[in-house]
Amino acid sequence: MLHNEAAFRASLSRQTAVTAICQAIAGWIERGELTYNDRLPAERLLSGQFATTRITLREALGQLEARGMIYREERRGWFVSPPRIVYNPLQRSHFHAMAREQGRKPATEVLDAAKISGPAAICAHLALPAHSPVFCIRRIRRIDGRAVLYVEHYLNPAYFPAILQEDLTSSLTELYATRYAIHYGKVRFAMLPTTFPAPASQALKVADNSPALFITRINRDQYARIIDCDLEYWRYDALHIDVEVE
Repeated sequence: MLHNEAAFRASLSRQTAVTAICQAIAGWIERGELTYNDRLPAERLLSGQFATTRITLREALGQLEARGMIYREERRGWFVSPPRIVYNPLQRSHFHAMAREQGRKPATEVLDAAKISGPAAICAHLALPAHSPVFCIRRIRRIDGRAVLYVEHYLNPAYFPAILQEDLTSSLTELYATRYAIHYGKVRFAMLPTTFPAPASQALKVADNSPALFITRINRDQYARIIDCDLEYWRYDALHIDVEVE
């Protein structure tokens, strides 16, 4: 019984410390002492400042991360989260336009682009026989310099000849329209909370198995042809889904 009481008091003391640390760091952010994308002091310094253990500190940081107030980058430390981007999947605005409309600065980095033998699941999305040739474009999307989205685009090559020679840092939506006279028609979305796969976590510099929002998007053109499929892995703290349906 005494052992259980001691363990309970220790647990209560740790939770009290975690709450106090959360309130202190949240206060820094709310008062503007730290603003978005600012780096928090190193964990060693924070542990000393709060006179606590690294275990207790990391529990507090994890709670703040779960609330979307801070985020962590591998080998770089903890940062204050910027405001979430508002995302309405029913609107056909592309990534760059969506970010700019909200006063944010977008950027796109191409990781690689190639013609590959399509995985069976991707070919099924594109209504193609398994292992058909497809174009695969892997990109990182940034908002205000922060990498928030890893995306794999799979295109039916029949509709986009020589697209791999184009500037793929620009909007594919605009490229489809200007280069190929193809415009998006109907789209099918699937959203699923998940964790980042290894290529995405490495590209976004997040810890393995960090939480992510996974969006599969299958696009048709103005003639109802399935033209491409996107696999999007978003940092969950970067996105605010907002849909209004009439």
